[in-house]
Amino acid sequence: MDWLKIIHLLAVMGWMTSIFAVPRALIYWKREHARLGDFGPLGDLTIRLYRFSAGLGVIALITGIWLGWIWGFPAWLHLKIGLVLLLVVHYVWTGRMVLLAKRGIFRESDMFLRIFNEISVFVVIAVLWAVVVKPF
Repeated sequence: MDWLKIIHLLAVMGWMTSIFAVPRALIYWKREHARLGDFGPLGDLTIRLYRFSAGLGVIALITGIWLGWIWGFPAWLHLKIGLVLLLVVHYVWTGRMVLLAKRGIFRESDMFLRIFNEISVFVVIAVLWAVVVKPF
C-alpha cells in the first residue's frame, strides 16, 4: 500500500502545480496577448501545463479512491473527497478560461484571477488539515 500512497502523493503534487500556476499564468498570458496582439509563448506554456496536469489529476483521483476503498472510506475521507471535488470544479473552470484564452478571449480581470488562484490555496490547506488531523 505504501507504493500506492507514493503514487497518489506524486500525482497530487503534479496536479497542484497546475491548480496553483495556471490562473497566475493566465494573467501574464493576458498581458502578453495585449502586447503582441497574438498567441505567444506564454499561451503555449499555459496550455501544455494544464494538459499535462490533467493526466496527473486523473491518477491522483484513481489512486485516492483506491486508497479510500482499502481504508473503508472513513468519515474524514468524505470531507477530503468533498474538498477535492471543489478543486476539480476549480480545475475545470480554469480549463474553460484556458480554452477561451486560446481563442484570444480574456474575460476575467487580473484581480479576479488572483483571488481565484488564492481560493485554491485555502481549499488545499483544508484538504491537508482533513488528512493530517482526521477530525472524525
